[in-house]
Amino acid sequence: MPVPGIKLGLANIITVYAVYHYSAAETACMTAVRVFLGAVFCGNMSALIYSAAGAALCLAAMLIMKKILDEKHIWLCSIIGAVFHNIGQIIAAVIVMDTLSVAAYFPILVLSGCIAGFFTGICAQTVISRLGRKMK
Repeated sequence: MPVPGIKLGLANIITVYAVYHYSAAETACMTAVRVFLGAVFCGNMSALIYSAAGAALCLAAMLIMKKILDEKHIWLCSIIGAVFHNIGQIIAAVIVMDTLSVAAYFPILVLSGCIAGFFTGICAQTVISRLGRKMK
């Protein structure tokens, strides 16, 4: 991607599913392991700071939204989580780079986050729907 920090985030399909089907502690542990392993396998440990900050805010936002939105609106929870992930990335970048100029990326990150969040939310919604049918 031409802008640092933009990615589809397919692993968030599992995270948004977990928010609605597991405890907050279990989901937080799973998210922490996912972020760490993602950095290790991508060979980019410096990205760990950005991913961890984004994941922490994303998870916090989705856990709050879970109390407001039912499972039929998991796609909206995913979009909100993606936006908060971008906020976490920008905050980490401002701290690490010691400059506010990186905040110029924020509108681009939010737009891409909304698109990716919608896609991952729809995927999670589909997983839940299909699992529900198989369980019956």
